[in-house]
Amino acid sequence: MTGRTDTALIVGDMQTGILANHPFSRAPAPVMESLVPAARAHGILVVLVRTELRVSGVDVSANNSLFTAFHQAGTLFHEGSGETDIIPRLAPRAEDVVITKRRTSAFAGTELDLVLRAQRIETIALTGVATGAMVAGTLYDALDRDYRVTVVSDGCADAEPDVHGFFMDRIFPARGARVMTAESWLAEM
Repeated sequence: MTGRTDTALIVGDMQTGILANHPFSRAPAPVMESLVPAARAHGILVVLVRTELRVSGVDVSANNSLFTAFHQAGTLFHEGSGETDIIPRLAPRAEDVVITKRRTSAFAGTELDLVLRAQRIETIALTGVATGAMVAGTLYDALDRDYRVTVVSDGCADAEPDVHGFFMDRIFPARGARVMTAESWLAEM
């Protein structure tokens, strides 16, 4: 799998169960539906990330109240439930990479860094839900690993719109990430 660029588009947590149960997460779906095919057409690696926990709970520490709550909230994040599947409108293709994460960051305990380095990726465009969770966690990890990061602002959402705005306007730029709209990112292709 080789792209024509050193860029990857990361699409985080656009899962059937999340979109069905958390209305805020539906807002960036149309944006991603335009970004993903455009990225593919330009040879940009598409990485679809999902959160999935083992049904037994063996990967959930009692010390982690957030993931304990996720695990105990029914099958929403349980592997094999179907609720962790990527939404059909963004269904992975053979040339895409699907990463299964068990924590907030798409890098934590996954092969994401290995895949990106193997493909000589230096820049990531980051989208997903929620801004204050998956997007922020992945962004911090990416920057610590020396990737250049662009956050596609309208390709992200948070249950709290003011949290989304704060990260986009203040936190992400202060950490060295570029923040731009999907239209601007597509124009740079």
